[in-house]
Amino acid sequence: MKTEYDVDILICGAGASGLTMALELARRGITFRIIEKLDDPFRGSRGKGIQPRTQEIFEDLGILDKIVAVGGVYPKQRAYRDDESFVDSDVVEDVGSSPSEPYHIPLMVPQFLTERVMRDRLAEFGLYPEFGCELLAFDEAKGVVTARIARRSGETTIRARYLVGADGGRSFVRHALGIGFPGKTLGVRAIVADVTLTGLGREVWHRFGEGDMQRQIAICPLAGTDMFQVQGPIPLEGEIDLSAEGLTALVAERTGRSDIAVLSVSWASAFNMNARLADHYRVGCTFLVGDAAHTHPPTGGQGLNTSVQDAYNLAWKLAAVIDGGDDSLLDSYEAERRPVAEAMLGLSTGLLDAMKRGDIRRGRSVHQLDIGYPESVLSTEIPPRLGGLLAGDRAPDAPLMAAAGQPRRLFDLLTGPHWTLITYAARQEASSKSRRGLTVHHVGPDGDLMDNGGHFNRAYGIVDGGTVIIRPDGYVGAIFGKDASSEIDSYLARVGLGQEA
Repeated sequence: MKTEYDVDILICGAGASGLTMALELARRGITFRIIEKLDDPFRGSRGKGIQPRTQEIFEDLGILDKIVAVGGVYPKQRAYRDDESFVDSDVVEDVGSSPSEPYHIPLMVPQFLTERVMRDRLAEFGLYPEFGCELLAFDEAKGVVTARIARRSGETTIRARYLVGADGGRSFVRHALGIGFPGKTLGVRAIVADVTLTGLGREVWHRFGEGDMQRQIAICPLAGTDMFQVQGPIPLEGEIDLSAEGLTALVAERTGRSDIAVLSVSWASAFNMNARLADHYRVGCTFLVGDAAHTHPPTGGQGLNTSVQDAYNLAWKLAAVIDGGDDSLLDSYEAERRPVAEAMLGLSTGLLDAMKRGDIRRGRSVHQLDIGYPESVLSTEIPPRLGGLLAGDRAPDAPLMAAAGQPRRLFDLLTGPHWTLITYAARQEASSKSRRGLTVHHVGPDGDLMDNGGHFNRAYGIVDGGTVIIRPDGYVGAIFGKDASSEIDSYLARVGLGQEA
């Protein structure tokens, strides 16, 4: 019998959010095509900060080690004074790692290298983005999205169960759906350029004219490359020469130095900063992720990370519904992620104001470890908790000891597309019931894991006989006290984890 779909999901856009979606679907066996209008992969460094929470996601997707290998840590920043003296300081506050938060500082990885690692990982599944492939039109009827696609070889049609618009700030998908994109232009126009140059060392991030929007310019060595990223505000109107000669002249004007010469330009862009948020993230069988749903100033390194986490949130829910789950699960995507984007826009805009004053400080607020979904319909506590870890919070890591004596990280147990149920000390009857898509562990003296250092107990605060259920995206779904087997059964059934025969 011929299926009514060519693929389960059509992903429009092969940037970081589209590739995250593709990787999560690939490991779940969900069929998809990922198309990209550009003829070749993006080759710029616009999003170069990988925050600690995104590092956790990349670990789960199996690419963190390669991301670290191609990038590096942020150097100190050197602010030059008019008298040619300078002061060095940390770009980000380093609060140190802990058992519950193993990643504690952002990484610097140029966007084109991050996306290359993601494409390489996707290729391990035998899957590839289709470049030079543009979405021309689409419509939905009876639960089928029919999309008209233009390729070099001509036009074709793809039928999919769902369409995901990961096609950036000028999203064709968002425009076609007629979704409003309210917000404001922030009155700042800037350049960003990846260049090779002489005259500056690579040991620091060089910053000139801090606090002066007419003279400010920053020149940052790009980890994993021999290039520097040049950033700076420019007049709101007028042409900007982004050639090597033009950028050399701009740098000389802003720094007062004639020894800095731009030799070549790999990529450059002049852009107006905006803060905008889509009115909706879903219309029927079509969804928005990443910059298609929110656009923001680059301050604080929030954009790429928020985009990755959008896709990471949506992908497992789409997979669950395709696998027979209730479609209402998909409504939780907008309910969970839109407030996060709204808060991110406020944070990035506030950091932009601080940059204008020359007083930008990037602390824990940019790490995205405190993002959570306490108001989500998927977050349940029985009985309600008054403090500590709550349902909807990010699931902390914890060092454990396996029954056979080898050390295990909790994150190792969470890695993969499954839900995880953990009972602490005394067992819950429900924990022994086999369910497809659910992995069960028991932490305790007679369990498969032991909490010898007390790290799990301190991080989770589960009572003797209690249970925590962790979602596939690493957030706490539910926390139950002892003797709650019926409530656990009800929760698992509600999220699509019915008991297997």
